[in-house]
Amino acid sequence: MNGEYINLGSKDTRSGFGAGLVELGRRNGKVVALCADLTASVKMDGFKAEFPERFFQCGVAEANMMGVAAGLAQSGFIPFAGTFANFATGRVYDQIRQSICYTGANVKIAASHAGLTLGEDGATHQILEDVGMMRMLPGMTVVVPCDYHQTRLATLALGEMRGPAYLRFGRPVVPNFTPHEDPNFVVGKIQTLRNGDFATVFANGHMVWAALEAAKILTDKGRDVSVVNVHTVKPLDVQGVLDAARKSRRVVVVEEHQKYGGLGELIAGVLAQNDPMPLKIVAVNDSFGESGTPEALLVKYGLTPEKIVEAVLK
Repeated sequence: MNGEYINLGSKDTRSGFGAGLVELGRRNGKVVALCADLTASVKMDGFKAEFPERFFQCGVAEANMMGVAAGLAQSGFIPFAGTFANFATGRVYDQIRQSICYTGANVKIAASHAGLTLGEDGATHQILEDVGMMRMLPGMTVVVPCDYHQTRLATLALGEMRGPAYLRFGRPVVPNFTPHEDPNFVVGKIQTLRNGDFATVFANGHMVWAALEAAKILTDKGRDVSVVNVHTVKPLDVQGVLDAARKSRRVVVVEEHQKYGGLGELIAGVLAQNDPMPLKIVAVNDSFGESGTPEALLVKYGLTPEKIVEAVLK
């Protein structure tokens, strides 16, 4: 489609997760939630209030939380384990690998406050390597939705799927622009939000809106570009990516992540193996973050519509 996407009312994506989790809890009594002392921050407080007997506060013991989640999954429950993305991956990689992925446990890791847009908490909390870490694990599904509505739908979809999954979302209030009930959202399939033949811009998470804003600037310059939302990093829609890239044969990938190990390198690998073409990656360049407002950090680290435009024109 080539319709203009508008902001339907800015919201934080973590609240989309919270809303989806409550809906899942109402649908299925096997859905349980675990948190590591960040219930309000991860927006699991709604689930806790409505289903207190299915909520487990694990305290600041994330590794133990992942083990408990794996045990609950082996007992037939559908656990959602929530904390900040940094603590949901880097601190507990061994438990995820051994107890969840190796056993194929039906655990859903809800990773909030991901990327630079965590903001003022600074580099120690702004994980930029998590997508790479999670996509390397056998059997792990990795989803990075773009707004409140899509995070809610992704939560619902992952709750109905079997197997380990990693859901990445964020803290800041961002534009909410996809439909509340979107038939075009399917885990494992890309979404083409805008069509153009000058270049193809692949993005996910908060960067999808930035890509759409860049597309408007480029249209004013006489350059129509495609904008593709790659919300599912794994399993990647390889054929969808190839079809979209071939429309223009110029590719830009935008992500709120390190350029190493992320979506950009993944798409570069697909193109290199199937149909090589020019590609640029707009991402954090081998750097930690720092304390600051989300807006200031996105400017400093080059994750803005203007930088996307620059990459396209190059």
